[in-house]
Amino acid sequence: MVRKSKPRVADSSTTKKSSPKERTKHFVLITGLSGSGKGSVLKSFEDLGYHCVDNLPFDLILKFADMCQQPGSNIERAAAVVDIRGGEALSQLPIHFRELTRNKALHPTLVFMEASDKALIRRFEETRRPHPLGRDLPVREGIRLERVLLKPMRQLANVVIDTTRLNVHELRDLIQTRFGGIAARRSMLVSTVSFGYRFGVPADADLVFDVRFLPNPNFEPRLKNKTGRDVGVRRFMESHPQTQEFMNRLMELLLYLLPQYVREGKSYLTIAIGCTGGRHRSVFLTEEVASRLVQEGYKTKVLHRDIGR
Repeated sequence: MVRKSKPRVADSSTTKKSSPKERTKHFVLITGLSGSGKGSVLKSFEDLGYHCVDNLPFDLILKFADMCQQPGSNIERAAAVVDIRGGEALSQLPIHFRELTRNKALHPTLVFMEASDKALIRRFEETRRPHPLGRDLPVREGIRLERVLLKPMRQLANVVIDTTRLNVHELRDLIQTRFGGIAARRSMLVSTVSFGYRFGVPADADLVFDVRFLPNPNFEPRLKNKTGRDVGVRRFMESHPQTQEFMNRLMELLLYLLPQYVREGKSYLTIAIGCTGGRHRSVFLTEEVASRLVQEGYKTKVLHRDIGR
């Protein structure tokens, strides 16, 4: 299926002078696991004014790219989904993308979409659709096989997006900030996650901070059954000077690191803060970090993984 942005009428004088080499054009290939959100991402590119094509046949990738560069073409930015639906020719996809990168008139980007097995299985169950690799193949086995087949493309990807914990609105905003050229906004979503070490460290964490050295509200009978969101716990934590010193040092580090990640093109970052049970100290500090990052202009998301345990 082809989704076209609203056509523009090219000026005749511009058409005569234009050349494929005069202007770098943006060409985005989107691939990844079935159920990871490729359709939602393509719609987001369409909203940004990209000329979009869904399920583009592999042997048309280079032809589509050439079409975008033809003299007089008004397609400045294009995006196409290519995935397992293309069949056996999938093995040729890395070759096609490498060929695109040799084209000096293009600015090719490969976006790879993925999610955890658990999330993908849930999405297949919700839509009641079989896995594209076969109706008789169990969904879990289809996901495993698809990961193997797409591994070469993941290794080539410029941008890898894990949608396990992203809803459609967050995914859309991520694409807009990463590819929309919105200079006034921070081009990275920062997730702050609290957790308990007794339940394990979050597997998707980029930065992990251990706050078990701070005074523990759990040993205060009046606070034991509360969480880091409660006023009493907040006051308890704020009453200790080491809490404030740690927060100041942590924010100093984060405000140095985050612009570096943005400069490298990272689309999202997960900061995990852990205490013993994931109910008091880590929850308080996660909320505090998120609040301070918002004040600095960063888009944040808060998750308390173990608060209900």
